[in-house]
Amino acid sequence: MIHGLLWFPLLFTFLLLTALGWLERRRQNLYRDWAQGAELAKLDGSGAARLKEGVLSWSNFEAGTFKEQDSFEITKLELVELMALSSGDAPLTNESQGRCRLRLVGQGKEIDVPFSDADRARQWMNQLMAKARCDL
Repeated sequence: MIHGLLWFPLLFTFLLLTALGWLERRRQNLYRDWAQGAELAKLDGSGAARLKEGVLSWSNFEAGTFKEQDSFEITKLELVELMALSSGDAPLTNESQGRCRLRLVGQGKEIDVPFSDADRARQWMNQLMAKARCDL
């Protein structure tokens, strides 16, 4: 009997990891469908973003679907800034890592797109500015 009780936490852990893996696989499959045909796309802990037909849109994964948060027309893009996620309007330094946000400025609007990785955000910043210049 004692041996059976020792295996119970392992069984519970296995079932929990299996369920979490299934949920992540489902999220990635939904993302793959959502991002199909996009010129640029990302999925991370902060959410998903895609550039499709000149419109950048980003979403959060909620209740088994991607819920769109906002969108921004790239041809109206004037400035892209890399900002710290939680410290107000503090720009992120080149050495900084971790969670951050891209601030998109254009047509009198300022919109923030969250990122889990500063390096990926820097790559997106360069690609978005290049795309905005090409579309003008």
